[in-house]
Amino acid sequence: MANILVVDDELGIRDLLSEILFDEGHQVELAENAAQARLARQRMRPDLVLLDIWMPDTDGVSLLKEWASSGQLNMPVIMMSGHATIDTAVDAVKIGAQAFLEKPITLQKLLKAVEQGLAREQFKQAISPSNILQPLTRVLPLSTMTVTEVTAPEVEQSFDLDRPLREARDAFEKAYFEFHLTQEGGSMTKVAEKTGLERTHLYRKLKQLGVDLSRSKRIA
Repeated sequence: MANILVVDDELGIRDLLSEILFDEGHQVELAENAAQARLARQRMRPDLVLLDIWMPDTDGVSLLKEWASSGQLNMPVIMMSGHATIDTAVDAVKIGAQAFLEKPITLQKLLKAVEQGLAREQFKQAISPSNILQPLTRVLPLSTMTVTEVTAPEVEQSFDLDRPLREARDAFEKAYFEFHLTQEGGSMTKVAEKTGLERTHLYRKLKQLGVDLSRSKRIA
């Protein structure tokens, strides 16, 4: 998963975005203005930045331009705003932003933009000269290569059937969701798709069952 920097002067927006991204297994750093964003960028080297346009000290477009001109725009940046014009969004993309999200930001649009931004960055790294021009001595002939099948660890579960139905069902459901969370690296979106539950309902269900969400991320 990725290190993501969220820059927004609204506390509610920062908290909401960080909660969603953390649930997806990402590490999240928060900044409420451009000054904090500069420090966080140097400290954490983010894989992706979510950057608000309208901020009290330095606006997001100016910060984006600053990073671009100083050679520090080496990560995907997704701009966010609830009041920006089309011209502002176009200018940000010309400077180097990868996408623009209009507030209020829906869950689906946020996750899709983040996924696309990270995928694009991984592709850029994969086709960089340092990765393509490998020394010939490191290339092994096919006949010398072996393939090892990696399978999920076997999990032995036991349930006490000599107890009330509700308690036995809760124990089974908890084990069921913990298994899928581990399989999907803690991604709530993937687990929701696999189990057929709406994401918000899934989150409430996991809280109700007492599932430790952080544990699945550590195991993954």
